[in-house]
Amino acid sequence: MNTTTIRRFVSALTLGLFFAATPGKTSAQTTYVPYSYSDYGHTWNIGVGPGYFGRSFLRSPYLTVNYEFDVANNFTIAPFIGFSSFRSNPLPWSNGYYRYRGTIVPVGAKASYYFDDVLELPANWDIYAAASLGAIYVNKRWEEGYTGRTGDIPGVNPVYVDLHIGAEYHVNDATGIFVDLSGNVSTIGVALHR
Repeated sequence: MNTTTIRRFVSALTLGLFFAATPGKTSAQTTYVPYSYSDYGHTWNIGVGPGYFGRSFLRSPYLTVNYEFDVANNFTIAPFIGFSSFRSNPLPWSNGYYRYRGTIVPVGAKASYYFDDVLELPANWDIYAAASLGAIYVNKRWEEGYTGRTGDIPGVNPVYVDLHIGAEYHVNDATGIFVDLSGNVSTIGVALHR
């Protein structure tokens, strides 16, 4: 999947989420109920999806967990940790081919702003924009027999910076389902509200 295809997919999904979340003018059952900011925080978010890291945007499974705290009206901060691991393609060295196992663990905080009040969304929908900042732990382990330079994973910066857009549908007061799209990772998952 090339960069243009990914951008088109993200754009189409974003528009689809926006129109799906916009209340209809003719529906008698859709009513706007504003949340207080305390409804966003105290939430565990657990997501899975593809991660894209490194110079060649290596795609690998990604798992993330964060816990949101209310900071201000419509604004939360969520400390997070993620985990991604992949196996490289065989690479030539000396008289053979060797693979390495790459492990990437981002740790940091995600700041989110919720647009529910601005967009007058139904009470069971949240739409947000967010930014993440943190550090990335990287481990690169070669197969036995490789004697070349070990080094880091090319293009993986030790500083983690990412921009997000996302939406959550509240199944009930305690549980929601979310989609979070960003440049490095895109996840779907479950939100557990306290």
